[in-house]
Amino acid sequence: MADREGAVTFKGQPLTLTGEAPALGAPAPDFTVLDNELNEVKLSEQRGKKVVLVAVPSLDTGVCDIEAQRFNKEAASLGSDVAVLVISMDLPFAQARWCGATGAENVQTLSDHRDASFGRAYGLLIKELRLLARTVLIVDAEGVLRYRQLVEEVTNEPDYEAVLTALGEL
Repeated sequence: MADREGAVTFKGQPLTLTGEAPALGAPAPDFTVLDNELNEVKLSEQRGKKVVLVAVPSLDTGVCDIEAQRFNKEAASLGSDVAVLVISMDLPFAQARWCGATGAENVQTLSDHRDASFGRAYGLLIKELRLLARTVLIVDAEGVLRYRQLVEEVTNEPDYEAVLTALGEL
């Protein structure tokens, strides 16, 4: 598996991402993560829906908290044909605690802590930290990767409007 040195930074310090980023327009790689009750969840289970994959380093940080809450707010008006999955390396118990504390009901938080299946499949695993790089991906209802926004500085928020525009164009 290839490493991409300097693909992102954390407070200006270059970090290495493990794995290759899948091509836009290609089938989105499947992955297995855990929900808050430790049940396995696969991307392929969402077939037929547009899926927004929101990768964050940790819900226990200010920027990730803001981002996940913003997507939770936006998800309320996206319709039942759109699933918003917030994926981090946080343990499922921590994710459940975050959902309870914030009242997040419109996104599903999922943990990649066990195998880094998602991080490796999408080339988003930060080698030095074993966290996920801040990224937003959109997969169409047929399972094709249509959009990718890798946030180059991990401490920055994504461009929410660009994500919503891309989703609206599907």
